[in-house]
Amino acid sequence: MNQVNRRDFLKGSSAMMTLASFGLFGMDFKDREGPLKVSLIGTGWYGKSDLFRLIQVADVEVVALCDVDKKLLNAAGELVSQRQKSKKVPELFEDYRELLKKHKCDLVLIGSPDHWHALQAIDALKSGAHVYLQKPISVDVIEGEAILAAARKYNKKVQIGTQRKSTPHLIDAKKQIIDTGKLGKISHAEVCCYFHMRANGNPPVEPVPEFLNYELWTGPAPLRPYDGLPHIRWWRTFIEYGNGITGDMCVHMLDTVRWMLDLGWPKQISSTGGIYVQKEGKSNISDTQSAIFEFDELNVVWQHRTWGNAPDPEYPWSF
Repeated sequence: MNQVNRRDFLKGSSAMMTLASFGLFGMDFKDREGPLKVSLIGTGWYGKSDLFRLIQVADVEVVALCDVDKKLLNAAGELVSQRQKSKKVPELFEDYRELLKKHKCDLVLIGSPDHWHALQAIDALKSGAHVYLQKPISVDVIEGEAILAAARKYNKKVQIGTQRKSTPHLIDAKKQIIDTGKLGKISHAEVCCYFHMRANGNPPVEPVPEFLNYELWTGPAPLRPYDGLPHIRWWRTFIEYGNGITGDMCVHMLDTVRWMLDLGWPKQISSTGGIYVQKEGKSNISDTQSAIFEFDELNVVWQHRTWGNAPDPEYPWSF
C-alpha cells in the first residue's frame, strides 16, 4: 500500500464522517431468542480477555475473529472453541472488512491498536452492530466525535472500556469510605504511572515475518520500517498509533477519580512534558509528562515517566 493509497484509504473511509456495561435494556437485544452473534477484531491479550469474559457472563456465539497476525488468530480460534457452548471455531479473517461483509453481528468487540479504532468502529456500526472498544476511544478528539456521530446515525450503542470501576476493593472503597465522607472534604488528588514497559527503545530493522500482514496492521498510519512485532506493546511508544502514556494509563486513573468523587468534566487542562531522558531511542511519545485537570473545587494532577524507579515498586501506577 503506497502513500497515495494510504491517503485515499483514509479519505474514502466512513471514519471521515463487558456487555453489562452496555446495559442490555438499552439495546435491541431484550426480546431476542438465542445467543447474540459476536465477533472480535484484534485477538491480542486485551481482545481475548474482553471476549472470554463476555462468554462467561452472556449468551453469545462467537461467529468470527479477525487479526493480521496468523499465529494470534489461529490460537484465538482454538481458545474460543474451548470456551463457547457450541465448541465451534469461529471463522477467521485477516481483513476486518471481509468479516463485516460476511457476518451480520449483534456486537463487535474491537481490540486493535488505537489508530484503527475509528475506522473499525464506524464500519462496524454501519454494518448494524453495537460496538465495544478498549480505551482510549481513538487517537484524537475528532475521531472520537466521528464514532459518536456514527453511533447516533445508525442508532447503535458504543461502550468504551476502562479499568478499575469493576475492581471489587475499589467499589467497596467508594461505598464505604468515599461516599460516607470518612475522608472529609477532598481538595486535591494525584494520579501517576512509572511504567518501564512503555519505555523508549531502538531495536534493529528486520524482515517482516510471513505470519504478519504488516501493511494491513499499519493501515492508515505512516508505514514505519519493521523492527519487531509492533502489537506487543511497541506500538504504544509512537504517537502515530496512539496518544502516549497519558492516553494509555492516565485515562484509567483519571476516570477512577472522576467516578469515585462524582466529578464532571474539567474546566481546564494544562500539560507539559517531552523526551527528557530516553533520547537515544526511536519512540516519540514523552518519557516525562505532567498534567493538571482543573475541576470546580479541586485539581487532579497527573504525572508519568518511563525512567527511574517508582516511589513504591509494587505499585508503578496509582491514584
